[in-house]
Order: sequence, then structure tokens, then C-alpha cells
Amino acid sequence: MTTDGTWLLRCAVVMPDHLHLLIELGARLPLAKAVQRLKAKTSAILRSAMLEWARGFFDRKLRPDDELLALFLYIYLNPYRAGLVNPVESWRPYYCCVDDWIWFKDQLDQERPIPVWLEL
Repeated sequence: MTTDGTWLLRCAVVMPDHLHLLIELGARLPLAKAVQRLKAKTSAILRSAMLEWARGFFDRKLRPDDELLALFLYIYLNPYRAGLVNPVESWRPYYCCVDDWIWFKDQLDQERPIPVWLEL
């Protein structure tokens, strides 16, 4: 959970024109306000790179019967499916929290690289 209780980032991948975040929303802010806060805190950095946030965002609320593995795989494999990286290479802008990485890393196809900073 962020230090202020906004959310827990479970996993994420930064793509050239978008990003995927799997978050566990805290009780502090509703989703729209949490995203607004993220964009506000990162806009200056993006502007310095001649980038900007698009208006709005797409969200999907998870249901108790949703398969977490499928969501983690979708996020992890996104740059591979897009042809941005070869199967034997690592996609550096990927993150998985340590607690989730403990179970998730064993679910990966052995041909897919394990991000170096997540090896336990």
C-alpha cells in the first residue's frame, strides 16, 4: 500500500504508448481521484520528456471469481505479444510486488525472462 493508503500496486508494465496497472485500491480515495492524483504527480516529468497523459482511463473492477494468474500474465506478456521484445529478453519497465512475484514467477513459461530485479 502506498504510504498514504491510496493503493497497493500489484503489477505493472509501461508500454510505449500506454501502461497497465493492477492495483488494490485502498480506502483513502475512490479510483477516479487516485488516478487523478497519479497523473498530477507525474505530469511534470512527462512534460519534460515532451509527453502528456491522455484524458480519461480505462478500468475494470475485479470480481472474486476472476483468475488472478490470467491478469498477471496479460500484463507481463503485453510487450512480448506486441513484438517489442524477444522471448529471451527482459522488458525492463515491468514491476511485480514481491509478495505476488513469489507465486507468479513459478507460473511463467520457462522461455520468458525473469526480470533481474525480481529474482529472489
